[in-house]
Amino acid sequence: MTERFSAREAIVLAGDDFRELPVPMREFKPDGPLSWQGYDDSRRRALTRTGEDESVVCGTAVIGSTRVVLIAFEFGFLGGSLGERTGDRVEAAYTHARAHRLPVVSLVATGGSRMQEGMLALTQLQRVARQSALAREEGLPQIAVLRDPTTGGGWATLGAGADVTLALPGAQVGFAGSRVRPPDADPAAYTAEAQVAAGAVDAVVREEELRETLTLWLTLLTAPTTDPGAEAGPEVEVGPEVEPVPPPAALGAHGLPATGWDAVRHARSPERPRAAAYLDAYFSRRAAISGDRCGGSDDGMLCGFGSGPAGRTVAYAAQCGTATRPAGYRTAARLIRLAGRLGFPVLTLVDTPGAANDAQAERQGAGSAIADLFAAVATARTPVTTLVIGEGGSGGALALAAPGNTWATPDSYFSVIAPELAAAILKRPASEVHDTADQLRIRPQDLVELGVIRGIVEHAKR
Repeated sequence: MTERFSAREAIVLAGDDFRELPVPMREFKPDGPLSWQGYDDSRRRALTRTGEDESVVCGTAVIGSTRVVLIAFEFGFLGGSLGERTGDRVEAAYTHARAHRLPVVSLVATGGSRMQEGMLALTQLQRVARQSALAREEGLPQIAVLRDPTTGGGWATLGAGADVTLALPGAQVGFAGSRVRPPDADPAAYTAEAQVAAGAVDAVVREEELRETLTLWLTLLTAPTTDPGAEAGPEVEVGPEVEPVPPPAALGAHGLPATGWDAVRHARSPERPRAAAYLDAYFSRRAAISGDRCGGSDDGMLCGFGSGPAGRTVAYAAQCGTATRPAGYRTAARLIRLAGRLGFPVLTLVDTPGAANDAQAERQGAGSAIADLFAAVATARTPVTTLVIGEGGSGGALALAAPGNTWATPDSYFSVIAPELAAAILKRPASEVHDTADQLRIRPQDLVELGVIRGIVEHAKR
């Protein structure tokens, strides 16, 4: 179990120059809206124990060089539970964030809704969810830090509903609190680490690294975009109306594959650069999101935001040469939609033999996940630029590719189907696989001639 920090201690851990926001006034009749006997006494004891008069402290603070609205829960005050006054303060904090165009950072530690206020407490979740949605519509970044414990409605709104969700090591995280779970429930499933594995949390961050991590995320997610119409590209930056850029003159014909099978062989070579090499070459620093928020994650799909040329933030989704799992496609779709809301261009790197097609992938909704990514790319609110860096295997690769703005490296190919599979379907012997690869016209230069890609660019240097 992680250390339980008070709200004020968590604030000091995260940032500086905290300025508490004015507290909305709400008068209760004795023992609250339900006249719950002893409720006023419980509140007075909580005040004495914590020094706080409610379960949440709201204000502004500076994290790195970014002024943010900070919402910090005090678990020592009635278990950090949400009541009407909690809802008042959270709503006021979000209103201030929208008025001043500030990102919202929530330091969550709560057991859920406050029983002593009954359904009036439960409906605060609707208020909180609405405020989060309004901030999302305004393009304001929201980051949640899950402390111990984060359960119930606080997890299902401010926690899981954030754009980026971080957690402290060992924090108890789950919709069900420890006292309401099935008696045989595995406690390991209700941890921050388990939620990362399930795709519900982006990363576990140690206390001593929290401020640095928040600073990086806020720097990336609030970096101004100097040209909203600009696109991201690994070697070139082009606007929507700029003509395609030809292959670099230094490349020369000798740098391109002579045959279709040569293209396949080069793309499958363990010697060529992989996604991480391109990301490292393009970004000075980056931060990753993880998970599809539907119960899965895929290590073969790298997604996140990085600081690109001139310090501009660019979102990225990159395949790593493996068969992409449904969770990978859903994570990429999540990334593209988040980038659109926040106003950042997207760079995608294609490198996969195709979509995972095992039975488990089908049970996990491979078809719907790929369809969702196609839709996310097709309706992207910001420019998407694609570079094919290795294998471009059928629809599992095409789903990540930008229509009309896809480029390729000389050691890549893009094909409707792998040559071996095409030969098998056509009932050709293995000796004809190489000829089939030529017939498919899958070389980078073929793809340029066919109008499938805009041009060929040099690959990343190892």
